[in-house]
Amino acid sequence: MKFAICNETFQSWKIDDAIAYVAKAGYDAIEIAPFTLTKYVTDVPAAERQRIRDTARRAGIAVSGIHWVLVQAEGMYVTHPDKAVRDRTAKYFCDLVDFCADLGGGIIVVGSPKQRNLLAGVSYEQAWDWATGVFRDSVMKAEQRAVTICFEPLAPSETNFINTAAEGIRFVQQLNTPHFKIILDVKAMCSDSKPIPQIIRESWPNFAYFHANDKNLKGPGFGDVDFKPIAAALKEVGYTGYVSVEVFNYDEGPEVIATKSLDYLKRVFC
Repeated sequence: MKFAICNETFQSWKIDDAIAYVAKAGYDAIEIAPFTLTKYVTDVPAAERQRIRDTARRAGIAVSGIHWVLVQAEGMYVTHPDKAVRDRTAKYFCDLVDFCADLGGGIIVVGSPKQRNLLAGVSYEQAWDWATGVFRDSVMKAEQRAVTICFEPLAPSETNFINTAAEGIRFVQQLNTPHFKIILDVKAMCSDSKPIPQIIRESWPNFAYFHANDKNLKGPGFGDVDFKPIAAALKEVGYTGYVSVEVFNYDEGPEVIATKSLDYLKRVFC
């Protein structure tokens, strides 16, 4: 299994320093949140994209992909009733595909609960149709650039639009391409009534990325979630992608989060 960690774990660290530490800790890749670099990825020039890619390569790790892609990118909304807003968002997802590919990444994680919640007066069916349209062009571009866009089912406490893996799979299958799949996230799956190993088995092969964390918002091994059956289920279905550490509580500090999370994952996946 290949292991990655999200760079916002390192909070105010420069991207070069985060890459160096992630490599030294023993990870295979780093996952990058664009908001740690800029408000809009269109502001990152080609030379800087190549420099980040080269920095990771020299450190001996990959850039697995990008996530938290609409954070601070003001004016974007996947299910907005205004077509101009949706069109702008659709174009930005195409920009995100180019950004991800330019970094050498292969995965775009689309969580963005605040940019997909149903607004007043919008029905679920309308939101579903509008969101499908938003992704159509970027999924075509993802095919061209060898990137997979992964829509993330999230807990009802985070969003009121697409909360289960089954629902997410039904959404992405509309565009009928291996470049539009879902991501499974442990924290999010904890809100489902089904056991996580069952969700994994039922979702394969429709997920292309996996976030490792605990329902307490900390890293894997920092809470009560037992990753042994999770690891067994991922192996059982033949998943060979990244298992990426994504936390939301940074109390222990980046170094402890990174090293202890990886140690725990290596033990349960061995």
